Amino acid sequence: MTRVKTPRVKTPRRRDLHDLIRKPVISEKATRLSEANQIVFETDVRATKPQIKKAVQEIFKVEVVSVNTLRRKGKVKRFQGREGQRKMVKKAMVRLKEGSSIDLSGGARA
Repeated sequence: MTRVKTPRVKTPRRRDLHDLIRKPVISEKATRLSEANQIVFETDVRATKPQIKKAVQEIFKVEVVSVNTLRRKGKVKRFQGREGQRKMVKKAMVRLKEGSSIDLSGGARA
């Protein structure tokens, strides 16, 4: 069995905060996590946990307790008989301070 190496991605030197946070993830699991004061975002693959924490705090004006991340590798799939590959995605589960929340439809409320 051969081991597949994941491509190493360099951390960006300086990026705009809005480039790091791509979009919120709306799914059943993300909705359950929101009950536990966590929000799930799709982020730039090169973003680090401290960068994500700073971006969420400055964009939404909330206090972040912790950030957990995961990288989902792009699967090789067939599209109309041809092989293609889905993009690699990084998700960030952001835990907010008790009493803070983010309204994903419009902004933040504390």
